[in-house]
Amino acid sequence: MHTRKAVLPDASAIHGLIFEYARHGTLLPRSLQEICENIRDFTVVENRGRILGCGALHIYGMHLAEARSIAVWPQDRGRGAGRVLMNGLLAEARGHHIPCVCLFTRAPKFFAHLGFKKVRMERIPEKVYKDCRYCKQRKECDEVAMIHGRLPKLLSDPEPR
Repeated sequence: MHTRKAVLPDASAIHGLIFEYARHGTLLPRSLQEICENIRDFTVVENRGRILGCGALHIYGMHLAEARSIAVWPQDRGRGAGRVLMNGLLAEARGHHIPCVCLFTRAPKFFAHLGFKKVRMERIPEKVYKDCRYCKQRKECDEVAMIHGRLPKLLSDPEPR
C-alpha cells in the first residue's frame, strides 16, 4: 500500500469515492469537472494498482493547508489506508514548508490518533469563508475543526497566562 499524486485518469475513481460519502452527507459533493480542475491537489492510496482512498491538500497560503475530501472505500476501511493517506498529505504539506494542516471532520478520534488537535472553527477563517458559507448544514454543523501543527496567532486570541 502506498500513496502517489493523482493523475487525470484517476478522476473518475476519485469522483466515485467522494460520491459514496457525499450521498450520505459525510463529504461535500465534488463534480467530476471540479475534481479534474483540481487533480493536482489530490493524492491517492493504492494497493496493487487499485485505488483504496483519496484526499486532497488545498493550500490557503504559506501558513495553512487543508486536508479535504478524505475518503477510503468502505470495504477497505480498517486496514491502514487512511493512515497511509494522511501521512502522505502531511508529508506533502511539510515539503511545501506549511506549518499547519487543518480539516473538518465527523471522525475526530481517527485524526486525533494522527496528531490532530481540536480547535474552534473561528480559528480557521480561510476554510469557513471558502466552504462553510455555502454548506446547507452551516447553522447546525456537527463537524469538528482540527489542526496538525501550529496556526499563526490571531489578534483576537487571548494572551496565554
